[in-house]
Amino acid sequence: MEVLRGKVRLPPRVVLYGVEGIGKSTFANNAPKPIFLPTEDGLGEIDCERLPLATSYQQFVDNLGWLCQDKHEYQTAVVDTLDWLEKLIWADVCRANNKKSIEEIGYAKGYHYALDQWKEVIAGLDYLRRERGMAVILLAHAKIEKFNDPESQAYDRYTLAIHKFADAYVREWCDAVLFASRKKRIEVQDVGFNKTRAIAKPVGGDGGERVIRANESPVCSAKNRFGITGEIPLSWEAFAQNLS
Repeated sequence: MEVLRGKVRLPPRVVLYGVEGIGKSTFANNAPKPIFLPTEDGLGEIDCERLPLATSYQQFVDNLGWLCQDKHEYQTAVVDTLDWLEKLIWADVCRANNKKSIEEIGYAKGYHYALDQWKEVIAGLDYLRRERGMAVILLAHAKIEKFNDPESQAYDRYTLAIHKFADAYVREWCDAVLFASRKKRIEVQDVGFNKTRAIAKPVGGDGGERVIRANESPVCSAKNRFGITGEIPLSWEAFAQNLS
């Protein structure tokens, strides 16, 4: 039996999520030779190369299959976005089960059925990474969700705007789950009558400096395998410096 040792350098698998308009697509468009696999119509203002908009799960699979099998020189595959891809997956599950809503498939079975499609997607993306040498960037919107921390009281934090089953599966596969946000500080103002109010003030220009958070915190769900310990600027260049 051959025993292997040492690091195996493969292109990164990254999830980047954040609020609308924070700059997720711009981040991905600055990666090496990117090609977008759009599931929502939101790339009109970005000068990027993309495949046709997928309006069904099968169309998305066909686009991914082309990228896996045909000759091209793209180096980064960008799924834009995961939450809209999930809508296509749910529609496909409903069609297969003759239901109008995934909730009609009782006992949360519909969400479990959807994992079969997620596994197919991840298998295709893994093929791009391992066999075609492509980095993978998965973009997603953010949602605020209550987190029941066993060590403290429950609190709200940002997380991926997809179902928890899909979230867990995608999160396990990726090397990094990054949260994009703007830096701000909280000022407490006296409004009289022994009352105060908290106001968020941007730190930096353009409504606040745009940053990436790469570690789990009470603010957001995040992780990384690259040793990123603090906030970094929201740019591919800043992120890539941590990959060496």
